[in-house]
Amino acid sequence: MMLCKPEMDDTDRKIALFLQDGLPLVHSPFQECANALGIDEREVVERIGRLRSTGGITRLGPFFNAARMGGDFCLCAMQVPEENWRDTVERVNAFLEVAHNYRRDHDLNMWFVIAVEQADKVEEVADRIEAATGLAVYRFPKICEFFLEMKVPA
Repeated sequence: MMLCKPEMDDTDRKIALFLQDGLPLVHSPFQECANALGIDEREVVERIGRLRSTGGITRLGPFFNAARMGGDFCLCAMQVPEENWRDTVERVNAFLEVAHNYRRDHDLNMWFVIAVEQADKVEEVADRIEAATGLAVYRFPKICEFFLEMKVPA
């Protein structure tokens, strides 16, 4: 699968790099970004919206430590026949507990994360997804956690 590189100018790249460091917890975080880059806040917001719609930015939001809050995450995969792909994507994504979903060029071609508020609910949700799709959900629970601060060039 070939990924298309979205069109980004220098300002878009600077915004993407700023966002990788996290938004400051202030009343107007996009104004902070605008101030740092010497542009207008409205332009920052418009550019982020465009980057989201073109795939230049795929996720913008907080990361929570689910375990510290009593919940859990589990990486899951499925082997989805091509002819059932769209239907299966819709069924899996209909679960509020599915945080995100990715297609991979592999026998296990659908990968997603189950995020639950109570740690003992991962298995229940995975079982419900199996029932809804008729396909096995392979679970890859976290054994050990590492924190790697990875930043990619924009």
